[in-house]
Amino acid sequence: MPHPENDAFLRTSARDAENIAIIDDALRAGRINDEAADYLKTMYSNGMDWFRDVFHFLGKCLGAPKAAVVPYDKTTNTGLQVPMKIADINPLESYLVQHRLDADPMRNQFFSSREQCQIDLSVSSIVSVIVGAQKDVNRAIDKITGKYYNEYLDAVLGVVQNVCYSKLDNHLLSGLESQIRERFAAQYITNAAGVVLDLVRGIDAELAVSLVRELDKIKKPYLRLYDVWRMKCLFDLVPQARTFIERTTELMPDRVLDIRDKFYDIKNPRNYRDAKIIVNIGKDGQIVPMEIICQVRKFFNAEIKTHKNYEDIRMSDIDINTKERESRDFMESGVRQYNLMILDCLNDLFERVGWNILYSRDHENSMFEGFPVINKLYYPSRVIESLRSKLILAVENEIFHMRDVPAKLTKEQVVKIYLYMTRFILSAAMPYLRDDWSVSRDTDAGELFDFVMKEIQRYYKK
Repeated sequence: MPHPENDAFLRTSARDAENIAIIDDALRAGRINDEAADYLKTMYSNGMDWFRDVFHFLGKCLGAPKAAVVPYDKTTNTGLQVPMKIADINPLESYLVQHRLDADPMRNQFFSSREQCQIDLSVSSIVSVIVGAQKDVNRAIDKITGKYYNEYLDAVLGVVQNVCYSKLDNHLLSGLESQIRERFAAQYITNAAGVVLDLVRGIDAELAVSLVRELDKIKKPYLRLYDVWRMKCLFDLVPQARTFIERTTELMPDRVLDIRDKFYDIKNPRNYRDAKIIVNIGKDGQIVPMEIICQVRKFFNAEIKTHKNYEDIRMSDIDINTKERESRDFMESGVRQYNLMILDCLNDLFERVGWNILYSRDHENSMFEGFPVINKLYYPSRVIESLRSKLILAVENEIFHMRDVPAKLTKEQVVKIYLYMTRFILSAAMPYLRDDWSVSRDTDAGELFDFVMKEIQRYYKK
């Protein structure tokens, strides 16, 4: 029999047994209850089987890898060019896999010309997928007894406040909240309805029913643990990530548990931008969530440099506000780097779209029709309509005009070009956290990009 350290299956089985033992220890110590223990055991048993399902899902959504699977080194954030066999792949290590997004609406639309008519693609359809190792079970227990448990308690107190505020006087309500906190601190609770009803005996039946109904809607702390199985997909552009999410949702709507799009989010304390889709890789009625983080490469490079700040915040008692501010400012630099790439793409598109619209003369569909694909995750419609109106007015008043065109364009043609370009900016660029930064307005692309981003900033300030 091969030595366990040289056999992926035996190594994984040994880790499964260690994980179950740690879960049992946490249960005996009263850190978790039977409900949470059963859920964790589902996540941490049969690790190799679940890991096969991770790769099966990846192949179903993106097809066969375009290069060999290689180990991923977290210390250098690079793939190691080490020969691997399929039998060597296991959930104890991370891997890098290169796929192609065949449904990419941006595919081959952006290029730059070098000397002697050599063309380089500026944006690739290649998706770099980092398949993360199984989350450490101790970290998972810390989360469901710490962060997620606190969120659960806050939600319970919020429901009690909302449902009971008109039925109980302030003194009784305050006392009830204190009792709930004491109960939650004394033991690990996932049945909030039973605890709350026990503390408010004698209330009328209608209030009790309302409390139970609302408390049962709250997601239990262990069910918030989505990232035992996880992967990160790196794209060049935001619309590519959204295409992947929409395609995955259409392909397996019954398996999608949650979608969160934060590419436009400037309100979170770390200024973090990504999208997440949570899918169920379980079988036979089991819920086994897998978290897929979708991010753009430029921003991923910025995230790597702020990871130490995040670790410092998580592991120590240092000033969280200072560290979060440092991370937020550095992430803003990542947004700017990404948006400069979008500006380069816009410069490249301006002439190509202009020529195409000119030569089509409205007798046939433009080759750019439907690009980028209309997406459901845009800004609110009132923002789009406001921008559209201001843009048309600016073209009619010749505030915006094409500086370098192959032939004279009508106002209608110029409006069509500018509206198309605005649509691309809205779908691809990320809004800034701060409003003290502008791009050069020396080109048609720069002038339009700065205008659109300022308008978006104005919307976020309202």
